[in-house]
Amino acid sequence: MSTKMPVLFVGHGSPMIALEENNFTRGFLQVTAEIPKPDVIICISAHWETEGTFVTGMETPRTIHDFGGFPRELYEVQYPAPGNPELAGEIIDTLRQYSVGPDYQWGLDHGTWTVLKHMYPDADIPVVQLSLDRSKTPQEHYSLARCLSDFRNRGILIMGSGNMVHNLHLLDWGRINDDDYGFGWAISAAEKMYGYITANNHAPLIDYFTQGEDFRLSIPTPEHYLPMLYALALQTDNEKVEFFNRGFVGGSLVMTALKIG
Repeated sequence: MSTKMPVLFVGHGSPMIALEENNFTRGFLQVTAEIPKPDVIICISAHWETEGTFVTGMETPRTIHDFGGFPRELYEVQYPAPGNPELAGEIIDTLRQYSVGPDYQWGLDHGTWTVLKHMYPDADIPVVQLSLDRSKTPQEHYSLARCLSDFRNRGILIMGSGNMVHNLHLLDWGRINDDDYGFGWAISAAEKMYGYITANNHAPLIDYFTQGEDFRLSIPTPEHYLPMLYALALQTDNEKVEFFNRGFVGGSLVMTALKIG
């Protein structure tokens, strides 16, 4: 029998993290050393939003360079991990109440491969992506995620990738490399999130839009926040959450990551 796998939520920040070596990438390496090597990875990335929910079903997902204005070196990076059509079919069956469909066009976007490039550089673990349905409420995303819990018992690592605080419009480009520098509202929101997570109190995190101005500034759009809810939804009553990679990018992106289990 396979060991029950932990669940991860990772803050991925800029696509340039794929080429960098810093405190955050060292955190990815450290957590990889602490957990069993997965047989397959299911990733919920902030960068695949759809109408309806889809799962990648191809044998060989492409590496998607879904960004602009970066050095040529970044566009040359490939992450040739295989897909797993059989698992995609099982996910579709497990989530049949949500009418999930297969996708054969997408691949691995930068929310997935820029992190996995550090965690599993050999790209030898099959990766399947699950999309974020724009029409679903946070509670619906959370409920959908809970249906994935049995996959943890089969050597499958489920990973959300986004940023719990993510406001590009207010980014301080002059402090982009200062991971100790955060705006007051970002620090406040992150600390409240840490408190709710530590207390296993997910309700206010699901209803984040009721949490005041600091949360409104921290989550102007939900796509980078929702992957964290997918991870938290898979936490069982006796499981602890460990925080790693606490830090900021440009004052308005929180890079904090979570390991559950």
